Amino acid sequence: MTLVPPEVFRKLTRNIETVMRGQSGAIRKLLAAFASGGHVLLEDNPGTGKTTLAKALARSIGARFKRIQFTPDLLPSDILGVSVFDQRDHAFRFHEGPVFTNILLADEINRASPRTQSALLEAMAEGQVSVEGSSHPLADLFFVIATQNPVEFRGTYPLPEAQMDRFAVQCSLGYVVPEEEVAILSAQAQRHPIDTLAPCVTMDDVLAVRRHVFGVRMSDELKRYVVDVVRQTRAANGVQLGASPRASLALMKAAQALALIEGRQFVIPEDVREMAVPVIAHRLIVDPQARFAGVSAVSIVEEILTKVPVPS
Repeated sequence: MTLVPPEVFRKLTRNIETVMRGQSGAIRKLLAAFASGGHVLLEDNPGTGKTTLAKALARSIGARFKRIQFTPDLLPSDILGVSVFDQRDHAFRFHEGPVFTNILLADEINRASPRTQSALLEAMAEGQVSVEGSSHPLADLFFVIATQNPVEFRGTYPLPEAQMDRFAVQCSLGYVVPEEEVAILSAQAQRHPIDTLAPCVTMDDVLAVRRHVFGVRMSDELKRYVVDVVRQTRAANGVQLGASPRASLALMKAAQALALIEGRQFVIPEDVREMAVPVIAHRLIVDPQARFAGVSAVSIVEEILTKVPVPS
């Protein structure tokens, strides 16, 4: 029996929180992106649980999970796969790469060359890979969680703006409060809790939730609010390049997913405002002088939210 969407989200949240303590906000944003069909970029310091979060989500739905450690010598074929000549059949056979999975962790994506980054991001955008003139569809449920370290810049290739725009949401986990960190130490004294994490929902439940997201109602006034917020980024002081219409679409879908998480079949302004920063901020290019003055993309979006009138 397929579960109703709010129950799916509750089960997933509870299951993931057993191994990701004190990260309810990040889990909420991750599930909103997951349900809306977008991909997530986690930018945070090492050791904050990015890999664990990806594994916990995969195990909670019984999905196939693969991890790619991005390095400067990684090739596109290491991600997509390669055709190998079969001596017995005298024909080339395609051997699938790790991208053929349900949940893919692209660890430290900014350490790979731009060519290799593009191979993954093309798969994210098209839902298929093309190798030697042949197209190979990816799984119906294909979700990428990419990570990058905001501190280490040596030997890295920053994602170009067009590729950053492919991620529906960017967020960070951050450090938990001392009490939660003590609980983490106690939970992992013998072994990691994720070793015993069991599925709590099915793949069919998740696919059904994704279908429900597009049926969540959003008024024309709220759609105009989304557009107004995104358009303001293009004229904001200190911004060299604002957000594109792709950001408007991503914000609408994320708000619909958030409404479904709350058990509603309609979007309210608070849904849009909660997802605005994680959906929009990483798409902006801030002027170097503004950055030097302490202005960030996050602060720009937050200021815009205080100025654009909220629909009543």
